[in-house]
Amino acid sequence: KKEEVKKKQGRRRPLMSKPVDDVYLTWYYKRPSYDVENAVGMLKKFQELDFTYPKQFVYINVFLDMELQKKKKVDPFANTILLPYRFSDETNKVLVFTEDEQEAEIARENGAAVVGGVELVKWILEDEIQADFYVAVPAIIPKLLPLRSKLKRKYPSTKRNSLGHDIPKMLQLFREGLEYVVEDEHIIKTRIARLDMPTEQITANLKAVIHDICTFKPASYGPFVQKLVIRSSTSEGLMLNLDGILPEVEKAEEEKNAEDDGGGEEKHVQPPVST
Repeated sequence: KKEEVKKKQGRRRPLMSKPVDDVYLTWYYKRPSYDVENAVGMLKKFQELDFTYPKQFVYINVFLDMELQKKKKVDPFANTILLPYRFSDETNKVLVFTEDEQEAEIARENGAAVVGGVELVKWILEDEIQADFYVAVPAIIPKLLPLRSKLKRKYPSTKRNSLGHDIPKMLQLFREGLEYVVEDEHIIKTRIARLDMPTEQITANLKAVIHDICTFKPASYGPFVQKLVIRSSTSEGLMLNLDGILPEVEKAEEEKNAEDDGGGEEKHVQPPVST
């Protein structure tokens, strides 16, 4: 029986590139990829044809290559960024740790939901006070150590730009910013815009997220983003062509590595992904 299965698998035809007719069996063909502008235009057309909500969210699924070298991998990460174009009037609830009254007043003026010092630690540990994000000034951080295991990745740190002296800047980032998180060790799923926004703005937000993600892995280890899919709340996912989306720094690094390896090799191109 095993031999029969192997024979059947061996006779499977290679995937074809493009179908000739409008109706076809999808598993016989490579999944098509689109330039981001064309893909956004298709999502807008789907919405019109289906009479769905015009202001629905636009999402991306980013599939990452987390491999480094010698069995090492990029640790799953999270980050918060300010997008070029906001798509929601909602703001996050941010708590500010400081014991300086002048800093506390600045925090309140800039929209902090909760402001306080070490007295907040007990209430946070007991879940009496909760926030979407926590930021702090350096002077108080030694007193916040009991919260490290409680807050985990939301514990104030310079790495995540939640520990510093510029309270207005930190508050703007975490009140208005978009947070994305690596799930299942190699996938990021996040919303980036609303479908009724101009295509240029949706594209700019998408590129901002991708460029930020690419900072978490050195370009010398090869392309970080392996596959990128865009969709709206009610549409199917469309795979995007990565050309023109990945940061130029990554491309320049790849070219430099090719030259160092002999100069005659072709530039590495993302392999097509098929279903």
